[in-house]
Amino acid sequence: MTVTNNTPGLSLKIINGRLVLPGSDELTEAAVVITDGVISAVGKAAETVNTDEIFDAAGSIVAPGLVDLCCNLREPGNGQKGNIASETRAAARGGFTTVCASPETSPVNDSGAVTHLIRDGAHARSPIRVLPVGAVTRGLEGELLSDMAGLSSAGCVALGNGGRGVRNARILRRCMAYAKTFGLTVMFSPENQALAADGYAHDGLVASRLGLLGIPEVAETASVMEMLLLAEETGVRLHLSQLSSARSVEMVADARRRGIAVTTDVAMHQLLFTEDALSGFDSRFHVRPPLRAESDRQALLAGVREGVIDAIVSQHQPHDSAAKQAPLGATEPGLSTIESTLSMGLMLVARGELTRSALLRAMTTGPAAILGRSASLAQGEAADLCIFDPDATWTPGEDSLVSTGRHAPVMDEAIPGVVKLTLCEGRVAWGPGVL
Repeated sequence: MTVTNNTPGLSLKIINGRLVLPGSDELTEAAVVITDGVISAVGKAAETVNTDEIFDAAGSIVAPGLVDLCCNLREPGNGQKGNIASETRAAARGGFTTVCASPETSPVNDSGAVTHLIRDGAHARSPIRVLPVGAVTRGLEGELLSDMAGLSSAGCVALGNGGRGVRNARILRRCMAYAKTFGLTVMFSPENQALAADGYAHDGLVASRLGLLGIPEVAETASVMEMLLLAEETGVRLHLSQLSSARSVEMVADARRRGIAVTTDVAMHQLLFTEDALSGFDSRFHVRPPLRAESDRQALLAGVREGVIDAIVSQHQPHDSAAKQAPLGATEPGLSTIESTLSMGLMLVARGELTRSALLRAMTTGPAAILGRSASLAQGEAADLCIFDPDATWTPGEDSLVSTGRHAPVMDEAIPGVVKLTLCEGRVAWGPGVL
């Protein structure tokens, strides 16, 4: 069925879908009515409402639109790795209605001018909501602080270091103190650059066997501890992004018990894969932070189940084919994941390692709360919806992926979870009739 609800004023009714109930694995079949981009009725109140169009969601789950805290849109940039149009379309295909754009652009998003460039591009060419994250230091070089007030005024929802480290604790402390002054959230991917050095794999059994340069766990945990202590002193809103180790989860849990306000996320591929993925020198799995041991994977899963980890991110990093066609250590890190993130999560649900409610919480309400937003199917909320069939399968491949990046972690295998319809503020971002 073709849905054309992209005209202001048109109303849409979704019928026969199973709605997600907050905090529960239970689903309830109910209708949803959308008018002028807002959920205007749910349940019995929606059943008798006449609308311009109807979407039959039989067999599908109706959930709030997915929210991603870490997505590389590659714009501004040279374009060969993707752009706002290609990557937000891929995100919509994956069920996302909101993505935070990483500051790792070219030029780096360290000024209001670049922020406006991203926002203008998103307004013109993105089917979903794009929220820029500004660079906490100029050029992401970890030395001079960026214009935090200007970035915030231009529309940045947080400040971060992308995947790069901050050179020393003195600069990191100044970053946090200034961010606290302006009431900004800082999103840091913890890594001690000196300890990580030139490594590109987990410093474990696989790296030793294959002769790969390792990144020890302490490169992350030393940075996590430093950031937690500085956050405790400065009082800044700290978000630790893309944790990869069991010890990091323990440290965050302990920090929360001591009253430190810190939130966290983990990349979906860290929950599904381990260092063993590199056994065949598969350059797709050259990621940073690196895939670690099975014990780390299990601890990260437990962190999501218990709520120590608030959000699951895509950490989407599309590359052109040349970036991944070199000896492993010379390739560029990152996976193209935005289209398959939900599906990988459903694989974990099928294996009994995550509940459906924990998965959806970490992909909707969890990340939304970090941004000070809501993700709900309640009446009066913005009509950001992801409708997906958890039992239907699809196969990521060269010809089926929308993203410019063709290095998904689950290439050429049937995976669960087909997104039938993605609505952002009531407008169709992905679904029937969208090519």
